[in-house]
Amino acid sequence: MKFVDEARIKVQGGHGGRGSTSFRREKFVPFGGPDGGDGGHGGSVRLKAIEGMNTLADFRVERTFKAPSGEPGSGNGCTGAAGQDLTVAVPIGTVVRDAETGEELGDLTRVGELLLVAQGGKGGWGNTRFKSSTNRAPRQFGPGLPGEKRALELELRVIADVGLLGLPNAGKSTLIRAVSAARPKVADYPFTTLHPSLGVVDVGEHRSFVMADIPGLIEGAAEGAGLGIRFLRHLQRTGLLLHLVDIAPPDPEADPVRDARMIVAELKKFSPELARRPRWLVINKRDLLPAEEAEKRSREIATGQGTRELAQAVMRFLEERSAEAAAQAKAAGRGEASAADAPE
Repeated sequence: MKFVDEARIKVQGGHGGRGSTSFRREKFVPFGGPDGGDGGHGGSVRLKAIEGMNTLADFRVERTFKAPSGEPGSGNGCTGAAGQDLTVAVPIGTVVRDAETGEELGDLTRVGELLLVAQGGKGGWGNTRFKSSTNRAPRQFGPGLPGEKRALELELRVIADVGLLGLPNAGKSTLIRAVSAARPKVADYPFTTLHPSLGVVDVGEHRSFVMADIPGLIEGAAEGAGLGIRFLRHLQRTGLLLHLVDIAPPDPEADPVRDARMIVAELKKFSPELARRPRWLVINKRDLLPAEEAEKRSREIATGQGTRELAQAVMRFLEERSAEAAAQAKAAGRGEASAADAPE
């Protein structure tokens, strides 16, 4: 299936059913009075995050989702049946915005999370509701309210612990293949990766993390050049960026130091917040150079070697960050409890 990370759809809640104008008709009851029931409420439209769905491609085919309307009321005080709610499945990591206002309506990041996007209309009142001491035989009724209607923009952001960053052919796909079961395409030409790939990195002892590989960046990416800038949004959920640098590029005129700085510059243009995210420089193809030359180039960029050692270091970093976040949350909880218990 083709990877699609943006889609536009229309949703509409069901209309409320019309209220009934009915009067009680029974033998020996000449003035039975009004007995018209209310109309049923219209169904609502909700989005639900599910597992196993990793693209928005389905919304290229079906773009409009409308919930059923409520049934009209009837005599004998019977309320019309409510329209059934419509639940639309979306991938985990879907951001939902109102297409007209740009307002973010929700961010579905957990399995089973629901988001109401179009409220169904309320059913109209039957004439029983309008009965009073001065209006014994009302013929008024409520027509039912229309369901909410809106256009939505869906944006899928990959959820991963670690994101890979770098130029085309920097070795990102090769790294994720080496440390996980992911099998992105690998070749000698730029832009081999055309969509994000996810891989689970198992470091043993029931410890693992998710790594994301996105298309490589080129100079001018923040202005729309190349492919990678389109997918940089997928790095916004990651806790750590691994910036891969090819220390032995095939082009003899290439400068690894200059290229590394260029990537950082493009990252800052795209999102200063993302540029402040923890980022490690990972030197690739160190073994292709003489030891002295490799050491010299590595000192100019960063140090470190070995995919297994890298995976272990990343795992320790993520576990430490998780422990720190848990400790901060616990401390914040104690602070709120102390404030609540404090005498006035």
